[in-house]
Amino acid sequence: MKDAKLIKLAILNSLGVLIYVFLVSLFMNNAEKIFGAKDNEFLAPVIFILLFVLSALTTGFLILGKPLMMYLDGAKKEAVKLLFYTGSSIFVILIILGITLFLFR
Repeated sequence: MKDAKLIKLAILNSLGVLIYVFLVSLFMNNAEKIFGAKDNEFLAPVIFILLFVLSALTTGFLILGKPLMMYLDGAKKEAVKLLFYTGSSIFVILIILGITLFLFR
């Protein structure tokens, strides 16, 4: 697989992680409105931990899924490159969001 395709796939995976994190953040910011303030004292931690596990699964799949499949299929160099490109693009997104927060606070 060419580097341009790997970079495109890495950016798409990173945007998928960004969208998922945005949706989870939106859910967590509105959870009190959805579930009520004091009605679910026992279930709130259970829901939070389940969401945490689901988040690990989802982001793990988005970040590690394709590189792991490529690695197991024998494309070891491309798999490592894709993982590096994905990590790099997530880092770039983090820097852009951080600068945006700093500039518009």
